[in-house]
Amino acid sequence: MAEKLITADLGAVIIQKSKPGITIWNRLEGRPRADTFDRALRAEVRDALWMLTRQWQLGEFRGDDAGSPILTRVRLETTRLRKYQAAGGAVEPFDDGVPLEPRVERMPVPLKLAAHEISLDIRLLGGRHWIKLVTPLAAAAAPQFITKYPVHSPDPLQVSDAPTCAHPEAWSAFETVATRRMDGVKLYEYLTSPGGHRASDGIAALAGLESASDAIADRFVRWFEKLIYQPAGNAAWLADRLEYQFAVSAPQSTDEKVFVADQYFQGHLDWYNFDIDRSRPGLDTPAPAPPDVTTLEMLPTQTTFNGMPNTRWWAFEDGRTNFGDVRPDTTDLAKLLLVEFGLIYANDWFLVPFTAPAGSVVAIKGMAVTNVFGERTWVEASGAGADDDWQRWAMFLVSIAGKGQEAADTSLLLPPASQQVLEGPPIEDVMFARDEMANMVWGVERGITLPSGDHVRGREAADETRVFFEREAERRLGAPPVPPPFAEAAKIRYKVMSSVPENWIPMIPMHVPGDVRETQLQRAALLRIIEGDPAVPAKVSPRTSLLRVGIDATPPGPYFLHEEEVSRAGIQVTQRYQRTRWRDGRVWVWLGVRKQTGRGEGSSGLAFDRLVT
Repeated sequence: MAEKLITADLGAVIIQKSKPGITIWNRLEGRPRADTFDRALRAEVRDALWMLTRQWQLGEFRGDDAGSPILTRVRLETTRLRKYQAAGGAVEPFDDGVPLEPRVERMPVPLKLAAHEISLDIRLLGGRHWIKLVTPLAAAAAPQFITKYPVHSPDPLQVSDAPTCAHPEAWSAFETVATRRMDGVKLYEYLTSPGGHRASDGIAALAGLESASDAIADRFVRWFEKLIYQPAGNAAWLADRLEYQFAVSAPQSTDEKVFVADQYFQGHLDWYNFDIDRSRPGLDTPAPAPPDVTTLEMLPTQTTFNGMPNTRWWAFEDGRTNFGDVRPDTTDLAKLLLVEFGLIYANDWFLVPFTAPAGSVVAIKGMAVTNVFGERTWVEASGAGADDDWQRWAMFLVSIAGKGQEAADTSLLLPPASQQVLEGPPIEDVMFARDEMANMVWGVERGITLPSGDHVRGREAADETRVFFEREAERRLGAPPVPPPFAEAAKIRYKVMSSVPENWIPMIPMHVPGDVRETQLQRAALLRIIEGDPAVPAKVSPRTSLLRVGIDATPPGPYFLHEEEVSRAGIQVTQRYQRTRWRDGRVWVWLGVRKQTGRGEGSSGLAFDRLVT
């Protein structure tokens, strides 16, 4: 042992206290005064009268002999959604293998702007995938496909290529891949167009390999259609309402129960988006079918939650929910109701579980509860009664469409909606705002997507487009346009109208046909006036598909918007890609639209009949 750990004269060290050390210790322990615990377990109350008065104040003396439920018998009827109809179109079979949001919200991916090719990122993605598929079959076919399906090369001298050439980043992106990469969208359109086209048409390297190339073409078409979910039938989007409208139905014993969603724009579907339309016996021809009947018999389970008051002595509640720390304001009715439920009625709720599949309608036809005293009670739905009764309150129940004292529907609708939806950045952003100074409504393109796939601000794209046309006028005239000179003797100048940025699309009021009082908004167009240019001014067209409704149709048509849809606060409409994963593991990607409240009125600066000094 080391010498530094040995004390030579321990007695002298202790007397002199020359080294620190612990030499005295003791233990604290309880010492009972009696050998019984009877009094400690009595939980005595010194002021019994105070306890009695508190019990009287809280109404505890007005109780009844209520027994705990011990047995529950429930009869349930379940039926599945079988039909789907989008915005008054044709009735289609309901497919619960597809999430409801992609089926309702799906919008066509914009691949062309008028006759101009856009969405370069998607075109390159498709071309790269096809080259990857066909190269193992015939490596020499890749350059031939690039030659036959090339990426469009924009010409800055052509006015039709202004959507690309007006923006340097978009123009450079097209020029970089114009002769080096393949346009996969052109091949997809060729394969899916009528006429029985084949991928090997015009490709010398695939001579004798037509059957193998057809199999690869089928894989390519399936891959492209799976990449982004495209609308195959009627679209549920109503441009004149800026919202989705659709209906689904479930068969009953004699007819069908029709659920309508005529004002959906939130981005997530649930029971509160639907109403029951009893005026329709079904979608198309009713197809009644008997529902699935299930009878449950079980012991009900008490509903619990974190922080629930414990009814047993010497037990403390879960501290993760501190009701004492809830400080509601005088107008926070929701918080007050939550606290009241948690502290007073928490142990009055019991649960009888039943698993229902998504895309079904469940109705409780009867419920009988037996308590410990053998008493049986017939339980009725709390939301029963008249649907329009203002004193009726219920959760997860669908309202009845229309007006009148109709009986409420107590069934539960479980739409096959996505649990979580991931949203990408907006590719189009349009703000509909009222301009009180100009006495009109504007559709402001706050954000657009360039033909290259890049997202830019609408004002920036509008300024670059105007500069392009000013340079085009200078090239056509051989010199910069010169505005007409002012009169020499004039002391003031008279300006008929001020200019407005090109990303502001006017929506002017028009009379509804057949009505002299009701008005609606119609898309109009401002002229691109370049001072000093003798050419006839062209109309400014919108750049977003949300405002180009009817322009690219054959023949072109107008776009009307109901005036009541644009409130004083305005509305913001965005279009973006969305992604979700369904219960089978498959990933769904679609292009959807969402509408939100705007930020108030706007001012375009448009003014007429102005005197300029």
